[in-house]
Amino acid sequence: MWLLVLVVLALILLYRWYRQSQILENLTDKYVFITGCDTGFGNLLAKQLDRRGMRVLAACLSDKGAQNLKKETSSRLQTVILDVTDSQSVSSAAEWVSSIVGDRGLWGLVNNAGITGPVAPNGWLKKVDFIKVLDVNLLGMIDVTLTLLPLVRRAQGRIVNVASILGRVALIAGGYNISKYGVEAFSDSLRRELSDFDVKVSIIEPGGFNTAIANLPLFKKNLREKWESVPTETKEIYGEHYLNKWLQNMEDMTNSGSSKIFQVTNCMEHALTACHPWTRYSAGWDAKLYAIPLSYLPTFISDYVASWNSPKPAKREL
Repeated sequence: MWLLVLVVLALILLYRWYRQSQILENLTDKYVFITGCDTGFGNLLAKQLDRRGMRVLAACLSDKGAQNLKKETSSRLQTVILDVTDSQSVSSAAEWVSSIVGDRGLWGLVNNAGITGPVAPNGWLKKVDFIKVLDVNLLGMIDVTLTLLPLVRRAQGRIVNVASILGRVALIAGGYNISKYGVEAFSDSLRRELSDFDVKVSIIEPGGFNTAIANLPLFKKNLREKWESVPTETKEIYGEHYLNKWLQNMEDMTNSGSSKIFQVTNCMEHALTACHPWTRYSAGWDAKLYAIPLSYLPTFISDYVASWNSPKPAKREL
């Protein structure tokens, strides 16, 4: 009996491996537009796809980022300056893409641009702190997607949205979690809608990786600034130890991040080039073995696990 179960399981895994290993032909004819290519995942993906012979249209936030990327890639790769929070910039980039791809349409759109924003207890933040993150990570992504959608539909192509394990379970405070939950929701509704047009939508859920947005000195600076800006009464309630514990947890979390960012870009590449892309890709062992399983546990258990090392306030308000 057990032997039969093992054989069936082995056959299922073998079929799954074979199906996922099938790669599209004529990749050199396909255009892919990637946002956030100055550094990190977007930068590495642009180089990776360029080496495969694909036609990469890389959107950078700065001229410096664009110039540095051009120096490390072939003449096929083209760059454009894009601020995803500026609708005029998004429209201009879309016109630029349309002029290049023409009637072929846009095969791939990778929404990678993102920021972390202030990471601090929610009670220390203001509305503007949340708006800043949402404007880039969620609203900017939506603007880019809707503006380029006609070109993607024309090619019956792929949309790849970069979410996070923090879009599954809220392990930190601030706007980043909210933005990534929003990415998940938008991507799910978009996937179902676009399936009628043979457009596939995939979500990338990275764990902790050391990229430019994982800037520990900036995190600490922002946290201290938020602490200094809260009322005296709030400081008394939380206590100085609360700040120090937050700083330590932030350092531990950042230092534990993986430098193997190719694990993320390999997922992105598969979503763009596989005959049968996955709906979701989790990258990193912390995503696979901690955050995603945690998201399926009963709430009282996941709350306990997620907060076991969290600081406690000095006193409670009555």
